[in-house]
Amino acid sequence: MARITAVIDLGSNSARMAIFERTSRYGFHLLTEVKSRVRIGENAYKNGGLLQSAAIERAIGALTDFASIAKSYRARKIIAIATSATRDAPNKAEFLRAARNASGLQIRAIDGKEEARLGGVAAANLLAFKEGVTIDVGGGSTEFALIKEGKIADTISFNLGTVRLKELFFDEKKGAKEAASFVLETLEALKGAFACSRIIGMGGTMRALAMAIIKAESYPLSALHGFSFDVESYGDFLDRVVKSDFSGLKGLGFKSDRFDVIREGTLIFKLAAQIIGAKEALISGAGVREGAFLNDLLRGSGGRLPNDIEPSLVSLLDRFGGDGGQTHWAAVNAARLFDLLKPLHKLDDSRKRALIVAAKLSGTGAAIDPYYPAEQEAALAQNGLSYGFSHADRLLIATLLTARQKKELDAWSPPKQFERFLPEAKTARWLALILFVTQKANAARGRPKIDYSLKGKTLTIAGASYLSREAFSRFKPPFDLEIALI
Repeated sequence: MARITAVIDLGSNSARMAIFERTSRYGFHLLTEVKSRVRIGENAYKNGGLLQSAAIERAIGALTDFASIAKSYRARKIIAIATSATRDAPNKAEFLRAARNASGLQIRAIDGKEEARLGGVAAANLLAFKEGVTIDVGGGSTEFALIKEGKIADTISFNLGTVRLKELFFDEKKGAKEAASFVLETLEALKGAFACSRIIGMGGTMRALAMAIIKAESYPLSALHGFSFDVESYGDFLDRVVKSDFSGLKGLGFKSDRFDVIREGTLIFKLAAQIIGAKEALISGAGVREGAFLNDLLRGSGGRLPNDIEPSLVSLLDRFGGDGGQTHWAAVNAARLFDLLKPLHKLDDSRKRALIVAAKLSGTGAAIDPYYPAEQEAALAQNGLSYGFSHADRLLIATLLTARQKKELDAWSPPKQFERFLPEAKTARWLALILFVTQKANAARGRPKIDYSLKGKTLTIAGASYLSREAFSRFKPPFDLEIALI
């Protein structure tokens, strides 16, 4: 597979291109994303599905520029797909031929089941949760994928989207009530088969809804991928969106480029969540584009990343980790200390994952700023662990990376703005303590053979270097723990 791959998704409402860079077999990250609001489906649904000349002109212009941008990034492969409005259009072939002649892109119109599957591939591989029903509300169609135990169990696609609903109901002044009846009737097939307590939203509608909620909540992370909210608690908010005029939508925190389709998209999402019985809504920043990229990356492997692979972490270590042996040493020793100190900390083994990831990242910050490495490592954790980590995971790992430089952990508490995401202060202190000991035991960066032993509340470290001894001499352990160096 090419090191740099561009994926273009021509939807009914907008065209987007994501450019990914592979850093190793399974490590990759997003280099850039470009969007154009081409509205290829504009006025098509009230004209027998025919793509209109103005929309075609906009789409071809955007696609031509996308191809130029991909070339500037030296993308060796471009995967271009088109969805609802294009696949349904009687003049599809003429449009695709004109687009190819102008841009050089070979665009493949995919059916609804394939679109749903690609969204499912992205969610199943790139979210921290492995159960749920994805919903991708597009301009012309809405797709669902049922995910069980990290695998796609079923998919379904409906000819129901924001632009389609807008043109058939809202533009015709038929109103939300008639539109809701149409949506409920269309989504009837979801009942029973797609029942699930978690609905995973992807696409422009869900991103816009999440951004509005994040803004209203003064949420501590700006990241959309992995953000979640309680569906029932936000039921009134969703109703207000559906019933608002453009002035009201602005007051609810939506950008003007979403005013004319956010009501329709919110209505589809709200009723779909109701039908499947969803209690929690989880936002996936990854969708069809990431699914198409993974589909290419994981050919022959059943569309699944190996269970022990976290691509965001792998990519960060590939780019900033330096000596991979140091990373392995830190992870192994952090795990050893966690297990050894368990009689004292009594923490559940589920806490070990965040500790190990923090240990792996604890040598990365110097590659960015050698004078303030801990701050850089925390920023990498908070903003770079995009795939496979919940927001709580990211904030805990970032907090540990900041805390492990504190010389008096007894007086330290996690940041107030992160409190609702983090475990109690005692748990965070124990994890930060283990991370500190792990890092300082290898102060000379030589991957020394260190022996640890615990007797009562005394942790004995054998084999520490001069720099390690110096670091521990200035450290005051919490919990009445004593550290002895021999």
